[in-house]
Amino acid sequence: MGKPTGFLEIPRQSAPIRPAKERLKDYKEIFTNPPVEHLASQASRCMDCGVPFCQSEPGCPVDNLVPEWNDLVYKGQWREALDRLHRTNPFPDFTGRVCPAPCEGACVLGIDASPVTIKNIEYAIAERGFAENWIQARQPTSRTGKKIAIIGSGPAGLAAATRLNQFGHTVSVYERDDRIGGLLMYGIPPMKLDKEIVNRRVQIMEKEGVQFHPGSNVGSNLDIQELNEKSDALLLACGSTRPRDLKIEGRHFKGIHFAMDFLRTTTKSYLDSNLRNGNYISAENKKVIVIGGGDTGTDCIATALRQNCRSLINFELLPVPPRQRNSEENPWPQWPHILRQDYGHQEAEAKFGNDPRQFQISSKRFLDDGNGNLVGIQTVQVEPDGAGNFRESPGSEREWPCDMVLLAMGFLGPEDTITPKLPIQLDDHSNFQADFGAYSTSQEGIFAAGDCRRGQSLVVWAIREGWDAAVQINKYVSS
Repeated sequence: MGKPTGFLEIPRQSAPIRPAKERLKDYKEIFTNPPVEHLASQASRCMDCGVPFCQSEPGCPVDNLVPEWNDLVYKGQWREALDRLHRTNPFPDFTGRVCPAPCEGACVLGIDASPVTIKNIEYAIAERGFAENWIQARQPTSRTGKKIAIIGSGPAGLAAATRLNQFGHTVSVYERDDRIGGLLMYGIPPMKLDKEIVNRRVQIMEKEGVQFHPGSNVGSNLDIQELNEKSDALLLACGSTRPRDLKIEGRHFKGIHFAMDFLRTTTKSYLDSNLRNGNYISAENKKVIVIGGGDTGTDCIATALRQNCRSLINFELLPVPPRQRNSEENPWPQWPHILRQDYGHQEAEAKFGNDPRQFQISSKRFLDDGNGNLVGIQTVQVEPDGAGNFRESPGSEREWPCDMVLLAMGFLGPEDTITPKLPIQLDDHSNFQADFGAYSTSQEGIFAAGDCRRGQSLVVWAIREGWDAAVQINKYVSS
């Protein structure tokens, strides 16, 4: 594939993102568009490796034909590369931005060298497709008369809607927010995914015949039982949106917020008024502590920095990851659990002079000023006990001054707005119970896909589940 000796001659060179101090001044996307020559050169590093682990688990959940479109980019055949990419992935413009690229962790070249810059190339193919107007609305050749309702317009719901519409069914997508996109719209900040990128896909889907209904809230102004009775099939793609709380002393103090409330209000205000209306949780001039070290925590860091917080610290419960993969405990082609600096960490270091993360920190209680206003948090250092738990280190208690805490500790399943009307069976983790591959719930004609079924996961997994669930729904309504 590509240039036979490319991986020997050409070092990995990721497409640069905008300089940290520059991008901190705005909410524009952090990405840049490298020259075609750079992308062709990087694509040439793709090896004729025999078994491309990048395009199947644990590499790519949607089974992207990575070696094929790398080879086509190297040869300058961009239109053909886009066709290959769309065979497996309906939304490479999303995954090329927000996916952590498990494909690169599974790249054969990564065994003893730096992997191919797969994510950069995927992003570039998708953007070239839009720039050249190769990506156009495609109307289905005929209509079946079957009606499919989808609850949730995040990546799973959109993927399912796209495929079901192409099967010829009439698809209606119901979203409780005022804009379509779910997690893509309000859960990921604009600097990682510009909302016009979401809107342009939605507009294509509308031209193709998908019907969107924003402001439709199950249990409030949308009766799901009535909707189910009017539909030939119903797909639940409402995500995992119930946040994990930190139930320690002082949780009720003013200044403690769930991460998604912080991110959502900021993005909505940004889209509504460029933040001029003030209808958002502001970190301006605040001493901020973010609890949680995942993608959501990083997004909180980046957003708080853009709001001109006074200081910022990020607590992580786990120890510092190694700088290199531990081949015995974390062998290739598993995702390498190594120390990385994400965009928010880079920005915090650029502004305050150091990486914001503090590892092996457990929160004990919140502190207030006597009037219920947050002024600090008490913590203790912890050590892994070897059995999956943590033990406190004696004498390591510490108090950290802060007047804002953002809880970014993950999610615990879908909210309880559907099951009172439709008693769908849940699994042990409070997700809708539906087998992977079948996606059918305990209720006839009702399916579930994405985070509400599998639990909190990646955007690319939500796309895979929505895409596959559409096939099962098509079989059901066609039988």
